[in-house]
Amino acid sequence: MPSNAPPARIPRATYRLQLHKDFGFEAATAVLPYLQRLGVSHVYCSPIWRARPGSLHGYDVVAHDEINPELGGDEGFERFSQAVKAHGLGLLLDMVPNHMGVFGADNPWWLDLLENGQASRYATYFDVDWSPPNRTLRGKVLVPVLGAAYGDVLERGELQLAYADGRLAIRYHQHLFPLDPRSYAKVLQRVVEELPSGEPARLAMQRLSKESAALPAHDDPDAAHRADRQAAVPRLQAALAEAAAEEEVREAIDTVLKALNEDPGRDALDALHDRQAYRLAWWRVAADEINYRRFFEVNELAAMRVEDEGVFEATHARALDMAAAGTVDGLRIDHPDGLLDPRQYFDRLQQGYLKRTRPEAVDTLMAEAAESRQWPLYVAAEKIAAAHEDVPHTWALHGTTGYRFANVINGLYVERKHAQRLERLWREYADVGQDYEEIVREAKLAVARGSLASDLTLLAQALHRVGQAHRSTRDHGFNTLREALAEVAASMPVYRTYVIDEPSAQDKRFIEWAVADAKRHTDIADDSVFEFVRRCLLLDPPPGLGGATTEALLRRFVHRFQQFCAPVAAKGVEDTAFYRYHRLISLNEVGGEPAVFGLSAAAFHGASVDRARHWPHTMLASSTHDNKRAEDVRQRINVLSEQPAAWRLGLRRWRQGTRGLRTEVHGKPAPSASDDYLLYQTLLGSLPLDPLDDAQLAAYRERIEAYMIKATREGKQHTSWTRPNEAYEAALKRFIGGVLGRLQPNPVLTELRQRAAELAWFGALNSLSATVVKMVSPGVPDLYQGSELMPLTLVDPDNRTPVDYGHRDRLLATFEAAQQAGTPAQDTIAELSAEPADGRLKLWCLWRLLQLRSELPSLFFEGDYLPVRVQGDKRAHAIAFVRSTREATLVVIAGRKFAQGFAQAEWPVGEAAWAGTRLAWPAALVRRLQGAQATEVLSGQAVQLPDGPLPLGSVLQQLPAAVLLVRHAPRGA
Repeated sequence: MPSNAPPARIPRATYRLQLHKDFGFEAATAVLPYLQRLGVSHVYCSPIWRARPGSLHGYDVVAHDEINPELGGDEGFERFSQAVKAHGLGLLLDMVPNHMGVFGADNPWWLDLLENGQASRYATYFDVDWSPPNRTLRGKVLVPVLGAAYGDVLERGELQLAYADGRLAIRYHQHLFPLDPRSYAKVLQRVVEELPSGEPARLAMQRLSKESAALPAHDDPDAAHRADRQAAVPRLQAALAEAAAEEEVREAIDTVLKALNEDPGRDALDALHDRQAYRLAWWRVAADEINYRRFFEVNELAAMRVEDEGVFEATHARALDMAAAGTVDGLRIDHPDGLLDPRQYFDRLQQGYLKRTRPEAVDTLMAEAAESRQWPLYVAAEKIAAAHEDVPHTWALHGTTGYRFANVINGLYVERKHAQRLERLWREYADVGQDYEEIVREAKLAVARGSLASDLTLLAQALHRVGQAHRSTRDHGFNTLREALAEVAASMPVYRTYVIDEPSAQDKRFIEWAVADAKRHTDIADDSVFEFVRRCLLLDPPPGLGGATTEALLRRFVHRFQQFCAPVAAKGVEDTAFYRYHRLISLNEVGGEPAVFGLSAAAFHGASVDRARHWPHTMLASSTHDNKRAEDVRQRINVLSEQPAAWRLGLRRWRQGTRGLRTEVHGKPAPSASDDYLLYQTLLGSLPLDPLDDAQLAAYRERIEAYMIKATREGKQHTSWTRPNEAYEAALKRFIGGVLGRLQPNPVLTELRQRAAELAWFGALNSLSATVVKMVSPGVPDLYQGSELMPLTLVDPDNRTPVDYGHRDRLLATFEAAQQAGTPAQDTIAELSAEPADGRLKLWCLWRLLQLRSELPSLFFEGDYLPVRVQGDKRAHAIAFVRSTREATLVVIAGRKFAQGFAQAEWPVGEAAWAGTRLAWPAALVRRLQGAQATEVLSGQAVQLPDGPLPLGSVLQQLPAAVLLVRHAPRGA
């Protein structure tokens, strides 16, 4: 049933821009003419809200209702958004509902929480446990910000009492920690003693000291007292500011603060700190005692309780107002797996939009939209979905940000039959005994027991309280429960489940699988604890554990456990296991599964059919700001899967040639063989093309050094972020410096460059093919900034370097000029094909297909997807499918796995290259396609389709990919 709600403005194609202080709204506005000519429909911006000063990503938002002044503020955004519309484009915004940036002195909500504790009007905004196991933290929030132990920092005088604008605070470098106004009294009384007796200033300060002492405590549970305090604190601070405007009062305040700050014993400052609603601590303490939920393990990003409707409105009102006004067309939602109830959250987004556009019919329109799955506001979620996981169809969104698609399409270019050969090679070279699943489990357990240990403790405490409610479960001890929960989280086969009131069939399957797997691996003597955990996670507790209080505790535990599993997966898999398992690193991508070695054509078709049926407007990513390697780096590395013998021989020669560069650290080789294996793949995937001069090599060496230090720290085997091993990192840098130290004489680098050039040729063919497939697949193609060419970038910050838009604009202008001059497309293709690895041909194909999407939007929004069988000698080297509506049919053919099927530098086109290979039309399309007149979109050539099977060589004449458009006459014409 169609919905009467206002239709969503669905993008045809999006282009992601990373905004920051050096690339704000003015710079983005300058790029818009190029993006409009390129053919995208929407600009897709990183977060625009006020973030921590200097933020290069924007995900540390500190004010959801303020546009970042470093980007240009409100005026800059207004000019930018008007320019977007003037160019016929739309705008998507990136929202960060899960967390906010804290620390520093920038987040007014967080500062208010520190100042007033549970009495703050924002106390319920942040996900703080005010009753943690450590009784000394009851009513406080642990702030793990110090660079050393609290006592050492205090004694060194790094904590300084300060005054500004009617407030007292503790300063620590750039961080500000406001004092509880009730504790001002201790300081103000000392100020009184500095002022002359009987003077009005002294009397005023005495009065303020008494008012301060009379304030309700920050942990007073009485709601009326909290309201009184919230009203009284601003008056007190205003009066203090007025009094301090007098010179003698300010001098007295400065004298007192100086004495307190210079007190050798620091006892008074320590006592003052103890009276606050927070406890400052060494950052290392977070793993053990932190009592607020974070984004993953990042202390500076505090999680929000967006499930609270007031918090939702406070964090989303302005964005929804923009959507309702037509300023923005949709929202990209960051990390929804951190939220307590993602389904509720997505519903509220749609409801919030309808309240602003159709307030008289919100409930009716929501019901219609849910039935038709035609939601009024375009929403895409950054959901990491496993291959065996379905994004819930009940979620009020249009799809995900395309991370799964990036891995699906990449898998097409990996040779599956060589999986075991490369596994053996990797294990032998690196002396690794574990398989991927073992590495993942070990890494996830380390995260659960390590950096997230405090969260695990809170969960175990909650489950222990549930178990204590009945004699049948009372003997499951705290430590046993804690270990069981760690093992179940480590065994969870997806990021998380979504149990709110009851589990779905998918939730139940994942929970039971995780519990069974944990039980198989555990050392816990009494494994009956796992049955208790299983039933609790399914909200089906053992008999006797009833009652409203216990049910509420259980539900809260389940919700928090799900929120815990997401960071265990993210940090354990993407940020640990991916940096330990190096069989083929092009598979180690966000949302990917390195144990799955490539993807069959049938599996690709199955994923595409499912997407066309259920998520036709989901995003299709290939490179993103989150990726470990850019798409073109991955495509180069994929070629190694086709050439295991050459890869083995190369490794042997390079190991021999670099013997003199290796050293020992603590009796072990440095770098390790595993890191060596990672480095060589990285170099082959990212080495710049010739010509390469000394300055360019030096810049490249710096990039690789930075990347390898980050990679080895993430892997946590020889060094880490929390315990950097300076000796190992120095040895690693020396090794890289030896390999990349000079151009000549350097036999190892010379051979690596030659090998990289070979991979670049085949990798460019892969990239060209993947670009064509992506641009015509079901969904909304998303381009990450600069990826329309072939930037060979690695993980952030390498993939966030400035983009040369002038170069891209000039290239596009030459294409446009040739088209306007009537230059045959075949001539342009012939010129560009000479150097496929320079990216120009990729840009050409992308531009031509974006034009097609603009010309025939319904074909891509609504078109069916039908697999087409490739037959003959090189059937494994091509994939084909059809997109079809009543008005038009698109036949797509793309070559793949070129290194096995074609010789180096052989352009894989023509009858000879594809002899004996053909397409067999699906029965449903025989009448529509046999004998039809088609246009090959990339080259512009006319093609007469045969009555029988279509020989590939007849259409792959200039490019190893073809897009054949057949237009159908209207019925009755």
